[in-house]
Amino acid sequence: MPEQLTNYQCPNCNGPLRFDPVSSKLKCDSCGSTFTVDEIDKVFFEKNQEAVSVDAEKKQQENAELLQWDEEEAKNMRAYNCPSCGAQLISDANTAATRCPYCGNPTVVPAQFEGSLKPDYVIPFKLIKEDAVKELKNFYKGKPFLPKAFTESNHIEEIKGVYVPFWLYDGTVDAHLRGSATTSSSYETDDEIVTTTRHFRIERDGTVEFQKVPADGSSKMPDDFMDSIEPFDYKDLVPFQMSYLPGYLADKYDVSVEEDAERVNQRIKNTTISLLEETVTGYQTYVSDKTNTTITPGTVHYAFLPVWLLSTQYQGKNYLFAMNGQTGKMIGDDLPIDKTKMILRFLLITVIGIALLYVILFQVMGA
Repeated sequence: MPEQLTNYQCPNCNGPLRFDPVSSKLKCDSCGSTFTVDEIDKVFFEKNQEAVSVDAEKKQQENAELLQWDEEEAKNMRAYNCPSCGAQLISDANTAATRCPYCGNPTVVPAQFEGSLKPDYVIPFKLIKEDAVKELKNFYKGKPFLPKAFTESNHIEEIKGVYVPFWLYDGTVDAHLRGSATTSSSYETDDEIVTTTRHFRIERDGTVEFQKVPADGSSKMPDDFMDSIEPFDYKDLVPFQMSYLPGYLADKYDVSVEEDAERVNQRIKNTTISLLEETVTGYQTYVSDKTNTTITPGTVHYAFLPVWLLSTQYQGKNYLFAMNGQTGKMIGDDLPIDKTKMILRFLLITVIGIALLYVILFQVMGA
C-alpha cells in the first residue's frame, strides 16, 4: 500500500540523498553518486503521486486511535510510517519535509505541496552547515562584554537548515505628501545680527511599484529575525521542485496571505513616504503635515527561502540565531553580558581620562 511519505534514497545504493549547496545537486554520502534535481524529480514522480492519493484523513484517524490522542491533539499532529524502516514518525500538521530519526532517510510529505499549497518558487541553499557555524563565531567577534565562558565553552545545541515559507507581494503605492519647510540666513551689522527666515509649503506626489516584498508565512519563525536576515537575492529564484528539500526541514505556511498583508502594506507605505521625503532637499527644516497613501495590491507569490537556525544555551537561557542560507547574513538574540568586564572597561576608560586631564593641566600650568 502506498505511504503518505516519500523517502528520498539514492537510486544506486538506496542510501539517503541530500541536496548539496556546493554542487547544486543531490548527493549520496554512502556511494558518492550525484544527481540533478530534474533527474531525481523524474525518479520519484510516481511515488509522490501515490503518496498524495492516499486517504490522509482516514489514515490520520487510524493513527490517532492507535496513539490514543484526543480529538484536539489529533487536529494539530500527524503520524506517518517511514517507507524505509516502518518506524512511526510524529510531526505537527504543517510539516512538509523532515528526516526519519531512526533510519536517517530524508522524508517529504507530498500532500503538503498539492494544489494551492505548492510554492511558486524556491531559493536553494547556497551555504552549508559549516558556514553557519563560522558566521556565528564571527558574530561573537567585536563584542568585548561577552562572558569568556560563553565564547570559549559555548556549544551549539542544534543546527537546522529550514526552508521557510514566505509570501512575496507585488503592489503599487500612490502617495501624497504635504509639509512645511524653512530656510534661514543671517548677517551682522555694527550692533546686531539680522536673521531672515523664509517659509515654504511643500507638496509631493509619487507612485512606487514594489515587487516580491517578503513576509514569512510561518508562525514558528520570529518575524523580526526573518525581516533582519533580508534581503534575499531573487536572481536565484527557481521554480519549486520537491527535490530541493531532501536534507532540510520545511513546513507549509500557517499564516495566511491575508494575515501577512497588513504587515507588508505598512512596510511599503513607510518606504514610499521615506522616498518622497528624500526629495525634499535644500531646506534647513522640514515638518510633515499630512500624508495620504493608496495601495493597489498585485500578484502574491509563494516561495520557500533558505534559513539556518542555530540555538545554544548559557546559564539556563536559550539563545537563537538565524542565518540567511543564501547570503550568510546573521542575526541573533541579545547576547549575555559579563558585568565585571563592563565595569572594568568603564574604570579603565575613567582612569585614562583622568590621567589625560592631569597631563593637560600640567602642560597648561607649566606654560
